[in-house]
Amino acid sequence: MGLNRPITIGRIDYANAWPLFHEFEKHAALESYEIISRVPSELNRMLQTGELDLSAISSFSYGLNAKDYILLPHLSVGSIGNVNSILLFMKEPIEHKRPEKIAVTTTSATSVNLLKIIMAIYFECSPVYSSAEPELGSMLETSDAALIIGDPAIQASWKSDGYYVIDLGRLWNEWTGLGMTYAVVAARKEIVLAAPNVIQAVYNGLIASKQYNKAHSGPLIAHACSQLGGQASYWDMYFHSLQYDFGSKLQEGLKLYFRYSKELGLLAEDVELTFFEEQSAQ
Repeated sequence: MGLNRPITIGRIDYANAWPLFHEFEKHAALESYEIISRVPSELNRMLQTGELDLSAISSFSYGLNAKDYILLPHLSVGSIGNVNSILLFMKEPIEHKRPEKIAVTTTSATSVNLLKIIMAIYFECSPVYSSAEPELGSMLETSDAALIIGDPAIQASWKSDGYYVIDLGRLWNEWTGLGMTYAVVAARKEIVLAAPNVIQAVYNGLIASKQYNKAHSGPLIAHACSQLGGQASYWDMYFHSLQYDFGSKLQEGLKLYFRYSKELGLLAEDVELTFFEEQSAQ
């Protein structure tokens, strides 16, 4: 059994996922593979259509396609508290006025639906949502609030004077007591069945990359400063505040997120988390 071709791996093109993938090639014992970097929404589509074999994807996309995917354990992008890069910018404090129209990012499904859950259940309001490119000024020209994620959200937060900002990770944690998982790593089920040892090799490489980058964050911080700007102290805080291990609080938070998504009609069915079973060495 096998693929008889390079395995295709999707990498989220945001700093929050760097610790899973940075210098993966140094840690992966793979004969042939191709890494494709895109924003989450594009990776979601490519894994669904079979253009990718395995990818980091939006958690919500896993919920939509759970019967076709297998999760890789101990790999995620999440937070228990501040996420710092999934931010709702508002013209007025939400305690004073609930937003009637919110412009939302086009780049991730998880964050948009997390916002819809928070607005509907926590704040008990039903704003109109409109999709927009992640540019804060233009988004707020015609809306009361704007949801931006990833690197654009970080950069917007550095120059957001005059706006009121809600960190959705922090609010979710304060509300539920749980973590929130924004991205997972999943493989197409037929690829796992056809080439489990190849999936194991990718998994081993990602785990090794994650462990190395968590212990040696200096190169990531320097890369972030050069590519995205900001101070080293900010990026040190940022990478250490995120959770990459998909632990119990993150899994329980994701299960609650899926349950709320079904209650609101965002998902049609209940979602189970199905994990890859590690292959023993032959």
